[in-house]
Amino acid sequence: MADFIELIDLAAERLGGSVLWATDDFFAEKENLLKPQEAVFIEGKYTDRGKWMDGWESRRKRQYAESTRAYPEHDSCIIRLGLSGVVRGFVVDTAHFKGNYPKACSIEGASIDGHPDVAELLSSDVRWTEILPRSELAGDSKNRFEIDVPERFTHLRFNIYPDGGVARLRVHGDVMPGARWAGRRDRPQLVDLAAAEHGGLVVACNDMFFGSRHNLIMPGRGVNMGDGWETKRSRRPGPDWVVVRLATEGAIERAIVDTLHFKGNAPDACALDVATSPGGDPDGAKDDGWRPLLAKTSLQPHTSHVFEDALLAAGDATHARLRIWPDGGVSRLRLLGVASEAGRERSGMRYVRAMPEPELEAALLACCGSRAWVRAMVAERRANAASFASLDALKEAAADRWSALAAADWDEAFAAHPRIGEKKADGPQGEVARAWSAKEQARVEGASRAALDELREVNEAYEARFGRIYIVCATGKSAEEMLAIAKERMTADPESELRRAAEEQRKITELRLEKMVKG
Repeated sequence: MADFIELIDLAAERLGGSVLWATDDFFAEKENLLKPQEAVFIEGKYTDRGKWMDGWESRRKRQYAESTRAYPEHDSCIIRLGLSGVVRGFVVDTAHFKGNYPKACSIEGASIDGHPDVAELLSSDVRWTEILPRSELAGDSKNRFEIDVPERFTHLRFNIYPDGGVARLRVHGDVMPGARWAGRRDRPQLVDLAAAEHGGLVVACNDMFFGSRHNLIMPGRGVNMGDGWETKRSRRPGPDWVVVRLATEGAIERAIVDTLHFKGNAPDACALDVATSPGGDPDGAKDDGWRPLLAKTSLQPHTSHVFEDALLAAGDATHARLRIWPDGGVSRLRLLGVASEAGRERSGMRYVRAMPEPELEAALLACCGSRAWVRAMVAERRANAASFASLDALKEAAADRWSALAAADWDEAFAAHPRIGEKKADGPQGEVARAWSAKEQARVEGASRAALDELREVNEAYEARFGRIYIVCATGKSAEEMLAIAKERMTADPESELRRAAEEQRKITELRLEKMVKG
């Protein structure tokens, strides 16, 4: 594994990271934890509460327990990550805290939809997962902790034992945005495939003497010349180069090369190339495997260059390479395109594999209302990662776990569907499942009053005969088609009809798994 320091800081202020709450920040404010600058020490600077410190510092606890020789309480703060993702490592920086640093720390994570407030984050409804167990800290040091937890988180709870000060917290990891960042399958949209907030990553460059390569894909325009990628004066013909791993595979339709603030040190020219390499990062120094996207083109200082008609038809790609001649600085690189089907699936499955178990349980329950099936699928992910390696593997595992259930578990899933022609199910049904059911029965809404009345009669007759609702995979079917299917199924024996209903539920689950993965 590459050094986690090379990955995006998920908690960075510039990306929206924020410390929302702390048990105590008597000596130094909790907000200091995420400041982008290195911590400083100012000799002789005091406030009315004590020595001014550039970090988060709580007051001393005075409840030492002789029986356990420990302080039973500890301080905590809750952090909203700027970008959700999988944490690969922490840097707990105790710079300048020499006699007042915590003895140890631990960190937990949670994945929460929407924008929860502090009251919600402090409630018992949030299920926190341990990411970093209690670990010893050294004072005035950058304490590094490599992490191997595959789940995606949106919030962190940072605990210090028992109290003290921490200058900075860095949270490096793989960005993993919400499942539909690339739009829906039925409504493709142009998105920045290189953007850090979508999961793009600048994986390599030949030089970044003055400015970090990661600045190229940060949100917004550069704030000054230091907020860009700048190489040294090479004294050679060039080019310098940088390689971006796209957030997912897609076809680039518009490129923006922005030299904002680079007035006397912008490159003379640039070119763009793409490559398709799902299994690894291609070598940016060699031309093998790279396809031209933009031929060598002149650049102007302090200018946002938009390329659309000049782009070549390079097809779907997973990586892009920017070359500049002979050297210099570029503020931002935007690569707008449409995710491919394969890219959408890979991105979606990556998201599903990283769902914390509470989130996975809720997502699977929207696909199939059998709680026994949901439990079996969650256990399958724990025991057999290969079952979640691809959408086809996921569908196969889902069908296997479904066929192994008892009839009562099947009935629970059937009851989570509304009757054909109705909107509300008798059994529990979440918002996502309710929305999917409405779309699946969309063609029923245009049916005649006579057809709807006949559907209601058939529903009642079916339930009287078999003791369960009539279930059919309704996607793409008209009311008349579902009526004909119901009448035909009324002639079956109960055992055969149970198997038929189970097969219809399997089809529905498969289609919903596709929606869960691909949007």
